[in-house]
Amino acid sequence: MKIAAIEAIPYSIPYRHPLHFASGSVHDADHVLVRLRTDDGVVGIADTPPRPYTYGETQKSIVAVVQDVFAPQLVGVDIFDREKIQEILYRTIHNQTAKGAVDIAVWDVIGKTLGQPVTKLLGGYTDSLRVSHMLGFKPAPELLALALEFRETYGINTFKLKTGRRPLHLDIEAARVLREGLGEDAELYMDANRGWSANEAAEVLRRTADLGLQFLEEPDDAREILGRRRLVASSPIPIAADESAPNLGEAAKEILNGGANLLAVKTARSGFTEAAKIVGMAEGLGIDVYIGNQIDTQVGTVASVVFGAAFAHTARRAAELSNYLDMTDDLLAEPLQIIDGRIRVPEGPGAGTGVNAEKLERYRTDR
Repeated sequence: MKIAAIEAIPYSIPYRHPLHFASGSVHDADHVLVRLRTDDGVVGIADTPPRPYTYGETQKSIVAVVQDVFAPQLVGVDIFDREKIQEILYRTIHNQTAKGAVDIAVWDVIGKTLGQPVTKLLGGYTDSLRVSHMLGFKPAPELLALALEFRETYGINTFKLKTGRRPLHLDIEAARVLREGLGEDAELYMDANRGWSANEAAEVLRRTADLGLQFLEEPDDAREILGRRRLVASSPIPIAADESAPNLGEAAKEILNGGANLLAVKTARSGFTEAAKIVGMAEGLGIDVYIGNQIDTQVGTVASVVFGAAFAHTARRAAELSNYLDMTDDLLAEPLQIIDGRIRVPEGPGAGTGVNAEKLERYRTDR
């Protein structure tokens, strides 16, 4: 069974509530749907989120690299030759989310061909994941009201607080208000998106030491090597690498260089194949991981659920899976549900990424 065609379809769906954070903001899901078809008609699907301020990719660049670079090299390759496919993709540098989407689409085809859920082919550890919700920049009382609403409505009790603002007391106050309002049972952690210096991050950690925070993600630019290493060594909680660990090599470098002692794994930028290698490396080194969010649509989120539920190592921590709730609409054919703070893995063969064809036609921007 060989790859016959790969297409990249740009589309746009507005967000009901834009998400603001230290490295940018998202008002619309200007994403790319990757659709891969085999010579016997099986179709695999994946979603691609452009993040120019994180990976340098735009909607137009993803469409171009998939259709003009990857597709001509991949057409005619057997879908079960996964390492050959990986080799072809990685001849082109960067373009992380474009590569990730092609890989997920390949896995979707493999699952459908074998009549098996992809989560079982990857590992089949559990049938659901706990959900963590991401809170963007807002005044502290609004953040607490939103968190309480999500706990009441969906049973979510783990929250990522976007930080990295100046003056520092804005984020310190937000963390304190959330802890006091949500109680000791709530799991809270921060993500500065490289917004502070290492010294500023150290000051925030000092002033929030009594709040029981789980970890701090990307406190500063990882290129601030000595400051970052000093911060990791002195921090009372783990320091997580996210943007600084987009692939296996960079993740290994951050851990071995002392730039982090926790890793975010995002299928949107590494697909399933490379993400599995990152998880295996982390487990072997005794490093915890968690499933991160690229402000994904439901199509992207279901891929994270499928992958995160496949491994014991990724299922231990709550996964960032709920920000699609801020969108005005979505493409996923079988919408996700959050019940008692968890999302179940979809049943049936493939990766569960099937789309509503009518909605795709409505929102695509290449007509």
